[in-house]
Amino acid sequence: MSKITHFEIHDVRFPTSLSGDGTDAMNTECDYSSAYVSLFASGGLVGHGMTFTIGRGNEIVCQTIAELAKRLVGRDPESLFANMGKAWDYMCADPQMRWIGPEKGVVHIAAGAVNNALWDMFARVRGKPLWKLVVDMTPEELVDATAFRYITDAITREEALAMLKAKEAGKKEREATVKELGYPAYVTSAGWLGYTDEKVARLTKEAVAAGFNHFKMKVGADAGNDLRRGKIIRSIIDDPQYLPAGQPPRDPNSPALKGKNAGPTGAVLMIDANQVWDVPQAIEYVKSLEEIKPWFIEEPTAPDDILGHAAIRRALKGTGIGVATGEHAHNRMVFKQLLQAEAIDVCQIDSCRLAGVSEVLSVLLMAAKFGVPVCPHAGGVGLCEYVIHLSLIDYIAVSGTMERNVLEFVDHLHEHFLYPCSINENGRYKVPSNPLEGYSIEMYKESIAEFEWPNGSYWVKAKGGN
Repeated sequence: MSKITHFEIHDVRFPTSLSGDGTDAMNTECDYSSAYVSLFASGGLVGHGMTFTIGRGNEIVCQTIAELAKRLVGRDPESLFANMGKAWDYMCADPQMRWIGPEKGVVHIAAGAVNNALWDMFARVRGKPLWKLVVDMTPEELVDATAFRYITDAITREEALAMLKAKEAGKKEREATVKELGYPAYVTSAGWLGYTDEKVARLTKEAVAAGFNHFKMKVGADAGNDLRRGKIIRSIIDDPQYLPAGQPPRDPNSPALKGKNAGPTGAVLMIDANQVWDVPQAIEYVKSLEEIKPWFIEEPTAPDDILGHAAIRRALKGTGIGVATGEHAHNRMVFKQLLQAEAIDVCQIDSCRLAGVSEVLSVLLMAAKFGVPVCPHAGGVGLCEYVIHLSLIDYIAVSGTMERNVLEFVDHLHEHFLYPCSINENGRYKVPSNPLEGYSIEMYKESIAEFEWPNGSYWVKAKGGN
């Protein structure tokens, strides 16, 4: 019998604040960071996981990961793999750590890193990418892998099982389809708030040429500047001359684009405020940007304000602009209430703010029941590597659709991972296929050695030069 023997934790930080990457109205200086954990078990087994932060405070997450990982030391991995829902409950059940959550904040995102590492080990042991491990599960196994506590008033285990069984017959066909086409993606890299107009225009043209037709820009610091930047982006994405050679404009009224405020080429623009407004201010501000025809406003107010999001959604109904949130929704109960209150048009999960795959599964199931598309957040180091797996699980096994879904893609820091995500010529994610990659989050040892805080070679050199 194998046992989990020990773990290693690394505080890895990248100096993205120097280039303005990741900047928005709330977060003006972002050093993309990874609180990174590796679980080791006898027999040479290993699983890697991480949680994303933007710099200072990453060390606190690392300390918390250590407290949670201790609960798994001495456990037989196979006994945990047999029921990952119960394993998730056990990992979250330390009463003293739970007290300083519960199921929110630093404790919860640390739990995400540990749960993701356990899932990575599970997938590696079975010789499958994480998404394939999950979609190959029976409906019963998938339900057992899901965190259900506190959400059975929105979806019961029995309802989830019936939904999964109803989708089971088409799984092989959907898997073949997405392998052929790729998973739809949108690009945020052109729209960071700290970029100059010239850089926004250049990056937008590059994104159109790469095949993307969904684009997101950050807003919220100054309405006039936002309108100007939005018009720059619209002038490019709505102009057929910038489309890749031989690619005709998409039909704005097609099923995949209907209701998305698509322009004449079928291009879609989204805006993201990163929580900066009160509710009345959000409504007024977003209406002032109606001219650039966004599909949705993301994070218009505090991420925990369910009724505030619902009020904003009602007020914007006449504009054709929807509401999206979820990047900072810290657990499945917040998503449950957002869905029950009809507060969102788009559900945006985060792969490690939620406490790992088991909790993500619960949100995917609820969103499918309520008929709300899931478009995961991926604007940070490692998140793109993670979330393609989650979107594939959603499409193949849970919702059965990717027609209206788009998955965020940010072209940052992929070179630090052994199994980086990639985009095909049509602006869609390629399907991870390496049987060794698990959850695709293993980082190069050289990258850890260079960027570990505070004694990695990059940071030692940076401190020497002030």
